[in-house]
Amino acid sequence: MDNIKNISVVDGRYAGYVKELKDIFSEYGLIKKRVFVEIKWLIYLSRELKLYELSEKEENRLFDIYNEFDKKSALKIKDIEKKTNHDVKAVEYYIKKSLEKINLNRLKEWVHFSCTSEDINNTSYALMMKEGKNILLGNMSKLLSKIEKIAKKYKNIPMMAKTHGQPASPTTVGKEFINFAYRLKEEKKELEKHLVEGKFNGATGNYNAHHFAFDNINWIEKNEKFIKDYLNIKPILFTTQINPYSYLSKFFHILIRFSSILIDFDRDMWGYISFDYFKQKLKEGEVGSSTMPHKVNPIDFENSEGNLGISISLMEHLSTKLLNSRFQRDLTDSTVLRNIGLVFSYQLIAMKKTLNGLDKIEINKSKIKEDLKNNMELLAEPIQTVMRVYGVENPYEKMKKLTRGKKITKKKLEEFIDGLDKIPNQVKAKMKKLTPEKYTGLAEKLVDEYFGKK
Repeated sequence: MDNIKNISVVDGRYAGYVKELKDIFSEYGLIKKRVFVEIKWLIYLSRELKLYELSEKEENRLFDIYNEFDKKSALKIKDIEKKTNHDVKAVEYYIKKSLEKINLNRLKEWVHFSCTSEDINNTSYALMMKEGKNILLGNMSKLLSKIEKIAKKYKNIPMMAKTHGQPASPTTVGKEFINFAYRLKEEKKELEKHLVEGKFNGATGNYNAHHFAFDNINWIEKNEKFIKDYLNIKPILFTTQINPYSYLSKFFHILIRFSSILIDFDRDMWGYISFDYFKQKLKEGEVGSSTMPHKVNPIDFENSEGNLGISISLMEHLSTKLLNSRFQRDLTDSTVLRNIGLVFSYQLIAMKKTLNGLDKIEINKSKIKEDLKNNMELLAEPIQTVMRVYGVENPYEKMKKLTRGKKITKKKLEEFIDGLDKIPNQVKAKMKKLTPEKYTGLAEKLVDEYFGKK
């Protein structure tokens, strides 16, 4: 009940689904990352640029400002911000006060040396993105593993397919799951390869202050080394005051595709449940409808779809807006970036909801078998294909006349086959033995192919 007055569902109703994101994307998480970058920069100025000396013990004391950072520390910075009305400057002042406490006063004016706020902010967000990405990838792996497990289990269960919502050439349950596993896996691979980028080049991206203070230092080389070796992110050289955020746009576009594929999966699962191809396991005490006691609704798949839709909307805005900034800098990106945590939250909720849904389903083999048995017209495709092979005139048109919009019996189909004079008797016998259950092509083999090439 502590969260009952929260406006955002990610901090209220769904807080339990996103708890692993709170230390990363909260205000606390952002402030702590800023402290980390500032401290790393102080250490770098000593170690690599030799602008002052620090003993190993002093370095450790310095880094403890970050290691010992907690909620109380963040609140102190928020108190300073009330006076400065500037969040990064508040971090600078907090670190200066902390240096006094550990007898490192001589470093006070090196804090934030030659930096603009965006040097600190963009690298902090990049570090947050790296952590958040790892959490998403972990949950993607769980989801993918679950879909693959179901695919393998049901790879040889024949099922009537649907094209345009109508009965179509049979497939197998496992093959349909593999279709989604493959698509999701491809986007997951793209996300794994994606690199976050950071800039650390001053007020308008030209190292002006750095170069004026120390024109003997190769600042381009040295700052790239700081970003790469001390922050472990990819350096970006050509910027204005702010990071151009192309890497974020690319990240979100990968995630938009992943989300859209997962929506497609959620909707298909919803459909298969509505056909009764899958039943949902009952849980004691659960209610499906406030007025219809019989209902067991596919709420997890619906919830996932809804959350993915919100995430996509946010990402579409972020991926285009963040590429724009008037001249060398405007502040529109600042407020927008603070919503990145929502994207990750809606993604996490959606994946966990889909997993919940998959944990509840069990296959209804009898219903799947019944639909195949009652749709003999599914064999119109293979029969007219064989008719073509043996030179029967107008095979498609003849099968169309027999089957289009009609239900046909096995007996009627056999009578039709018997009337095909050009087709050899042994081939006719093969055609008569065919049933919708047996007409699944290489669906099962394709499942094996996926696992063979995984």
